[in-house]
Amino acid sequence: MKKLFSGRYAALAAFVLYYLLFSFLVRLTLVMLSFGNIKDSLPSLLRVFGQGLIYDFTVSLAFCFFYSIYLLLMPSRWIGSKADRTATWLILFLMLFISLFAFAAEFPFWDEFKTRFNFIAVDYLIYTYEVVSNINQSYPIPLLLIGLLAVISIIFFVFWKKKIFHSAFQSQMRFGKRLGNTVLILALGTAGLFFLKNDQSEYSNNAYINELTKNGAFSFFNAYRTNELDYKKFYRTLPDKQAFSIIKKELLQDDDHYISPVWDNITRTVNGENNSQRPNIVLICIESFSADFLTKFGNQDQLTPNYEKMAAQSIYFTNLYATGTRTVRGMEALTLSVPPTPGNSIVRRQDNEKLFSVATVLRKKDYQLSFIYGGDGYFDNMNAFFGGQGFAIVDRNRGNPLPEKIKTTRTSIEDKDVTFENAWGICDEDIYRQSLKRADTEAHSGKPFFQFVMTTSNHKPYSFPAGKINLPQGTRNAAVRYTDYALGKYMDAARAKPWFKNTVFVIIADHCASSAGKWEITPEKHHIPAILYNTGRQPQEVGKLVSQIDVMPTLFSLLGWTFDSAFYGKDIFRMKTNEERALMGNYRTLGLLKNNIFTQINDRREVKQFGFDPVKKQITTETKTADPTLQNLTVSYYQTASERFKNGKMKENKN
Repeated sequence: MKKLFSGRYAALAAFVLYYLLFSFLVRLTLVMLSFGNIKDSLPSLLRVFGQGLIYDFTVSLAFCFFYSIYLLLMPSRWIGSKADRTATWLILFLMLFISLFAFAAEFPFWDEFKTRFNFIAVDYLIYTYEVVSNINQSYPIPLLLIGLLAVISIIFFVFWKKKIFHSAFQSQMRFGKRLGNTVLILALGTAGLFFLKNDQSEYSNNAYINELTKNGAFSFFNAYRTNELDYKKFYRTLPDKQAFSIIKKELLQDDDHYISPVWDNITRTVNGENNSQRPNIVLICIESFSADFLTKFGNQDQLTPNYEKMAAQSIYFTNLYATGTRTVRGMEALTLSVPPTPGNSIVRRQDNEKLFSVATVLRKKDYQLSFIYGGDGYFDNMNAFFGGQGFAIVDRNRGNPLPEKIKTTRTSIEDKDVTFENAWGICDEDIYRQSLKRADTEAHSGKPFFQFVMTTSNHKPYSFPAGKINLPQGTRNAAVRYTDYALGKYMDAARAKPWFKNTVFVIIADHCASSAGKWEITPEKHHIPAILYNTGRQPQEVGKLVSQIDVMPTLFSLLGWTFDSAFYGKDIFRMKTNEERALMGNYRTLGLLKNNIFTQINDRREVKQFGFDPVKKQITTETKTADPTLQNLTVSYYQTASERFKNGKMKENKN
């Protein structure tokens, strides 16, 4: 050990030791923060730290790749020169700054997602305006930078005190010896990066244990490499004809019929009774609006009086689940009515224009279509997706153009129309004013309108206009309360409009405020409220187990429409008890909740089943006896949806 820290590679060895120590401290802190969720899995902690050390060591060597090559190539006669000292200090400073920044960033990421860095962190690198602004508005960046520089100074002082730099600059190591050291470092690091996989850390049914085993930086680059997942390559499959046979039987409801005998065509005709109704439809997708914010589901903080008052006057779905954990998943579910296929949401994928969607049905009814968003819809590819389905775009245009192949109109939200704005966009009151303004204009055209309105205020940094509510800025509860306040103001204004009496409002969340839990997928973290307001029907609570993908097909049937459907969603009111189910996923792991059994599939070709408590809405334990029918149904949902998109069968002209 003494020899390791007393030669030309002393600073490199000291960096590796520093990295392992800080990685251990980060993991230990996260273990302590998560203790309540892992106390039943304490025997696994030895593996958490043991296997975690292997990931940490691999990443520490990867950090050293450039420095080790520098040490190899620096001529012996220049070792210890001013140029060598300057280059060494600069390289080490950058290695320390990047690694310390990554360590520090893990804590807010864990706080929000309860995971190490994943594909969300990768996405954040793409959308720098929103992310950098959010960081600036959420955290004291100058203090954090000062703190990082202070820690780096302390580390440099320790290296100096322990004569690490003295050894590095005095050793006249021969080229052959340096070559051996550098080759060893590169070989060990490369082997670790090549042979280690993140899914090797996913050995437990407890998601916290799996995530604690990982290394944040390793997870980040793993997510970068695996941002797309081919279903047949990674997941349990059935023969295609069998999978489509199962899903076609599953999707067909009474009085529907398939339009084609072709085995992989799921398009069917849904028969209605009254095609003359064409009300305006406003779909309000509320950011991170979990069911557990509502009094109905046990919250005692009185955060949502306006929503709950409307719910009592609406068709209120009380047992409905979001398909995913991100906004784009909610958009995908509500517009395309498909299960959450593995990898990126379809909203963010290439070749996703002109898909069979709610726009397909609405255009045939001669609706005007608008997507209204308070940020720049370049974020998460929203504008390209909605524009590609024929929606006109209303957004806070920050100069990011639409792709040339997307032919639509785009209206910029001007500065004069903004009273408050944060990293993610304008406040909910401002976005609702845009909705009202556009509705006023479109109501005079003689054509019904459909608006997809996406809110942003219920998102970190949880900031909103001052003086609106009696809670302080910067907390989730305050953001929820403001979100509800803005919704109440919007509905008061809408009720005064002449177009209101002929307008149906769909008000639903994109996903829950928190998605992480003890299991790989935690169903209670997908439970969201949804209402159909101003339908002209008697208010009622609907407690059937259903999914986000069912909402729009249900509305179309409620309006009495006859339409062709290639949706995976169904009419909730025609669902029989044995047809109830909910689909949900988290990028790599996918699930089906049905008959109080949660069937889960993942990219290791595993299929697991768990008992489910419908009262607590929680997974209980893994079942010992498999239900092959539910296994096959789960596989069929996700396999057929994945293959239909991959093969272009989701396109309008393919249905």
